[in-house]
Amino acid sequence: MIRLLVNVCRILLGLTLTLSGLAKAIDPRGTQYKIEDYLGAIGLSAIVKDWQALTLSVTLSTVEFLLGILLLFAIRRRLVSMATLLFMTVMTAISIWIVIANPVSDCGCFGDAIHLTNGQTLLKNIVLLGCAIMVAWKSELMPALLPKSIQWIVPNGALLSCLAISAWGLYYLPLIDFRPYHIGADIRAGMTIPEGEKGPTLLTTFIMEKDGERKEFTLENYPDSTWTFIDSKTVEIEKGYEPPIHDFSIVDNESGEDITEQVVNDKGYTFLLISPYLEQADSRHFGEIDAIYEYAKEHRYAFYCLTSSNDKAIADWKDLTGAEYPFCMTDATTLKTIIRSNPGLVLIRNGKVIGKWSHHNLPKTNSLDKQKTM
Repeated sequence: MIRLLVNVCRILLGLTLTLSGLAKAIDPRGTQYKIEDYLGAIGLSAIVKDWQALTLSVTLSTVEFLLGILLLFAIRRRLVSMATLLFMTVMTAISIWIVIANPVSDCGCFGDAIHLTNGQTLLKNIVLLGCAIMVAWKSELMPALLPKSIQWIVPNGALLSCLAISAWGLYYLPLIDFRPYHIGADIRAGMTIPEGEKGPTLLTTFIMEKDGERKEFTLENYPDSTWTFIDSKTVEIEKGYEPPIHDFSIVDNESGEDITEQVVNDKGYTFLLISPYLEQADSRHFGEIDAIYEYAKEHRYAFYCLTSSNDKAIADWKDLTGAEYPFCMTDATTLKTIIRSNPGLVLIRNGKVIGKWSHHNLPKTNSLDKQKTM
C-alpha cells in the first residue's frame, strides 16, 4: 500500500509539474507579466528589470518541467524528491500569502491555459505538498523506468525542449495561444454578455496634462487636443458576469472618439499594429510595417496602431520611423494580452482574428492575399 501511495503521489506530482512548466514555457512573456504583477504588489517592480523578470520566468518553467519529467521517469530519485519537496514548500508558502494579501486574482500556475482562484491554488498546493512529503519519505519505492546508462538522455532532452519552446515563444509567438484573442477568435462574441446575465460596470479614466497640471477624464468629458495624454486605467466599479474579453476599447488619439464598435464591426480587413509601450518597441522592422501600411492604403483597408504610450512617445516613434498611420489608445494590459510582441501585428475582419505576427516574422505584402482567403 505504501509503494502504491508513493507512486500515485509521484505520478500526480510529475504530471502537474510537467504541465505547469510546459504552460509557462509556451508563453514566457505571460509568465513574466504575472511575475511583474507579484513584484509590483510587494513594491519591487522598480528594482527588478524586465530582463530579470523574463529570466526568472524561463527559469521557473524549466525547473518545474524538469522536476516533473524526472519524477515521472524516477531519475535521481532521492535528489529530485527532496528538490520537489523544497519547491512545493516555497510554492505553498507563496500561495498562503496570495490568499491573505490577494495581490492578483489568478496565480498564473498554468499560464493562461487553466485559471485558478487563489483559494483553489492554495488547495492544489497543499495536496501537492502532501504528495511531495510522501515521495521524499519513501523515494526508494519509486521504480526506475530506464537503465542508468541512458537516463542522462531524459533530463538533457527535457531541458533542451523546454528552452526551445520558450525561445520560440519569445522570438515569434507562443506555440499555443490560450488567450481570448487567438487566431479564429471572434472579438465581438468574446465581449458579449449572455442573455439574463448582468455585466460588470467598468470605468475607464484618462490621465491628461496641460500647463503642468494633471487631471483625470472619462470618455464622456474627454478634453481637447491641447491636453497631453499621460496614461489610462480601467477599473471595475461594480461586479457582474465578466466575458472573456471585457476591457477591449480603442480611442482615437486625435479626436478622443471611441471607435471600438467601428473597428470590430468593419466587414473589411483591419490591420492592428500592437505596441503596449512605443518607447520599448523594437523599431528595426519599421520598413516592413510601412510596407504593410501602404498595402492597406492601396486596398482601402483600415490600419491603426494601438498603444498606451503618451503623446511624446508617439511623436518620438513617428520621428524615428516616419510613421503616418493613425494612433489609438488602448489599455496596456489588454495589448499585452492580445499579442506577445512589441510591436506585433494582428489582422481582423468583421471582428474575427485571422492573422497574428511577431515583429520578427511580419508578413510580406505578396503573402497577405493568401492570408485573407484563410
